[in-house]
Amino acid sequence: MMSRELTTTSYAVLGLLAIKPWTTYELAKQMDRSLKHYWPRAASRIYEEPKRLVALGLAEATAGSVGKRPRTTYSITAQGREILARWLAEPGAGPVVEFEAMLKVFFAEHATTDDVMANIDAIRSWAARQNAENVAFARLYTEQGGPFPERLAAITLTGRFMTDLADMLERWAQWAGGVVGAWPDDPATAQPDWETLRAIAGRRVTPAELPGE
Repeated sequence: MMSRELTTTSYAVLGLLAIKPWTTYELAKQMDRSLKHYWPRAASRIYEEPKRLVALGLAEATAGSVGKRPRTTYSITAQGREILARWLAEPGAGPVVEFEAMLKVFFAEHATTDDVMANIDAIRSWAARQNAENVAFARLYTEQGGPFPERLAAITLTGRFMTDLADMLERWAQWAGGVVGAWPDDPATAQPDWETLRAIAGRRVTPAELPGE
């Protein structure tokens, strides 16, 4: 089946082509602008994926030029829209977190307390930068209409997610900074925050009801 030949990156590119035709340069810019938070690996495939979609009949290429420079614009085909619709109808997988600073916090006992604090500060700084970007993006739409006002309902959903994520990381960094600030110089000799651990262990968990049950 054709779906076996497609990766999540394939569908990410198809999704962008469903919005409007793009050149690979424009696709790369749009991916950096909108998909880097959800599927950053798409950028590494951007110059080969559109050609592969054309070979599969899911996109078409139109040759043109800008001055003397050749320019190829890619657009989605009817078959591409059908395949994209099928993929969108299937529930997607949960998040896979790729978070270097948190990985370094995880191995804190092999570092110094100053090292751990530096990574907590890096996480706090990321959250601040992300929220500044979130605010600027929201104001672009509320004050100027934005580049894709017809997509605003969906954009607001993901915008709220990124804002909540940045807020959560800011709260975590505030808490973690207070905890680590009380550690000795050698994290390997630090005592755990038992109050927090007991609070997590004491939470009531209700298993999610599976579809069809």
